[in-house]
Amino acid sequence: MGLLDSVIGALGGGGQAGGGGQSALLNIVMGMLANRSGGQQGGVGTGGGTGGGLGGLGDLMAKFQQGGMGDVMSSWIGSGQNMPISGDQLSNVLGPDMLGKIASQLGISHGEAAGQLSQVLPQVVDKLTPNGQVPEGGLGDIGAILGRFGQS
Repeated sequence: MGLLDSVIGALGGGGQAGGGGQSALLNIVMGMLANRSGGQQGGVGTGGGTGGGLGGLGDLMAKFQQGGMGDVMSSWIGSGQNMPISGDQLSNVLGPDMLGKIASQLGISHGEAAGQLSQVLPQVVDKLTPNGQVPEGGLGDIGAILGRFGQS
């Protein structure tokens, strides 16, 4: 699984929340990026919880625009260099409720969750948009996103 392995490898020791911290964090990020259509299948860390009302990459992009960080998100999607985002900036974009849910699922503080997300989210968005654009109709559901990671 080339892309998934590269993202997990890039995380290094980042997920310190128990043995499955990296996996849980990736599940949460994929849940944030997956399209929502009615009921989401459980077991992937979202199921209406972590998603915090986000409807996939399009809604996340809108949240970044509203938070004044649209150019940062666009750099992750585009084919150029990814602009960094700090944990504090990401906290402002996502808001305390969503970040609280993510932190709770990971069993870590808000600050740790924001810091880890700030490292993982740009990489995952970049890997899922290799042609520098969001696929028409979004990234799809969790199954479609995992399928993209399976493609090298």
